[in-house]
Amino acid sequence: MKKFGVGVIGCGAIFIVHAYPLLRMEETEIKAVCDIKLEARRAAAELFHCDAYSDYRELLARDDIDVVHILTPHYLHAPMAIAAAEAGKHVLTEKPMAISMEQAHAMLEAARRNGVTLGVIFQNRYNAASVAIKNALVNGSLGRIIGQRVVLSWTKPAEYYKRSDWHGTWDKEGGSLMIDQAIHVMDLARWFVDEEIASVQASIANRNHPEIETEDTAEGLITYRNGVKCVFFATNNFTYNAPVVVETHCEDGTALLEFDKAVITYRNGQELTVVNDPAETVNEAEYRAFFNEESSQVALRTLKEWGVIMLPVTWKAPRSYWGVTHIKQIQNFYTSLAEGVPPDITGEEALKTQQLIMAIYQAAKEQRTIEF
Repeated sequence: MKKFGVGVIGCGAIFIVHAYPLLRMEETEIKAVCDIKLEARRAAAELFHCDAYSDYRELLARDDIDVVHILTPHYLHAPMAIAAAEAGKHVLTEKPMAISMEQAHAMLEAARRNGVTLGVIFQNRYNAASVAIKNALVNGSLGRIIGQRVVLSWTKPAEYYKRSDWHGTWDKEGGSLMIDQAIHVMDLARWFVDEEIASVQASIANRNHPEIETEDTAEGLITYRNGVKCVFFATNNFTYNAPVVVETHCEDGTALLEFDKAVITYRNGQELTVVNDPAETVNEAEYRAFFNEESSQVALRTLKEWGVIMLPVTWKAPRSYWGVTHIKQIQNFYTSLAEGVPPDITGEEALKTQQLIMAIYQAAKEQRTIEF
């Protein structure tokens, strides 16, 4: 079995969701981490028993690193991915792949030119609820898709943006609500329809966050080439993160996704309910034990010395309503590398969702329908 040397660039909030599977997988060995914040990279290095860098280019120069995970702010995804590809490294980056179509295409070209694999995280496709709906649509049991609706009503307090130097900016985050929060739901909706987009109409607004320059509300209409129309509404102005809704209306029934639950209702009265089971991908006791191991405790002690009281450097556990399927996508990425085949979610596949999000912004800013 080939063992891949891994480098992780970015040791912030999403770090632990990648760290956990990388530590438990037999085919990966973490060689180095990188972060501009000393306490973050120091804690991650303690956890991994590996080297740490403040400059990602030093990490990329290492011959023993085969794969790079990019977990940095949005505006750094493209330049770091391109540099990694030029260094001959495979790349798995968090969403969004970039903050512009030009950057996204440049990433794909760099990967092709250097013969490396580019993958983009859209882990919610692996949730049991998402898979159940996709299977029902693919096997034809629901018949032809007629229409679709997407609703996201979440909350983002002012403090979320005030404590960040890149959230809520066009030049660093590339937007806000749509490119950061709603992108996961829009990706699932597009994946369910699985058709080329014909046009996008949209509007965006900032209704309740004067501290940012980007949007906190969006709505619109997506028309696919097969005639299916998807209506969507998203906001960060609700009082809590309510269950997202993706309802796909078909000839022979409906498929309703609400966070971690899928309800597939057929015209003949049959109904199938599937709820994500986190135990399917991670044992809770094992996950908790992970934080009690000596390396984790060393990392925690290091952070306390720096006055950091939160979970290591704001590392966060997977959101319960989405499940813990980062593990499945990361495993698929490495299995695909070992077998010499493309992963499930390639850069080319992620580009389709990138194009949708960029079209929503363009349609709203230019106040016109964007034709594909």
